Amino acid sequence: MDSAARPGASPGAARAVMRWVMAVFFAAAGVLHLTAPDQLLAITPSFVPFAPQVIFVTGLCEIAGALALLTALRWWAGVAFALYALLVWPANIKHAFAGIELPGLPSSWWYHGPRLALQPVIIWWALYCAEVIDWPWRGRAAAQTPRDRPAGRATGR
Repeated sequence: MDSAARPGASPGAARAVMRWVMAVFFAAAGVLHLTAPDQLLAITPSFVPFAPQVIFVTGLCEIAGALALLTALRWWAGVAFALYALLVWPANIKHAFAGIELPGLPSSWWYHGPRLALQPVIIWWALYCAEVIDWPWRGRAAAQTPRDRPAGRATGR
């Protein structure tokens, strides 16, 4: 049964909660990029040029994206975070397979396995909570860009 058909269920409220959780997650990651860049530098693949600067800029972008996710710019923030989650996957892979120890993080496969496996979930989560997609609940109703939609109307509602 579709959640919109259930009494008391609100897909908009669920997305809002998911959006806030994601915003807090990425804001915290952004702060980590700015305050502990050496830890992130250790897991940055060698093919990344200007790695310290990239870590700094991505920290700023994560904070800006977290704020944008909570505004009318959420569609763009969701797309950006999905792309970002895809692009940082190599750093997660390096962290897992190179056995790099980072303070405060476990170094076992009980941590790395789920982290690597959940990266596609983070990509979906960014797209879903930003109303870019409605899958799997309502198909591809949100395939439009914000300018394709009628003014003041969110997709899939």
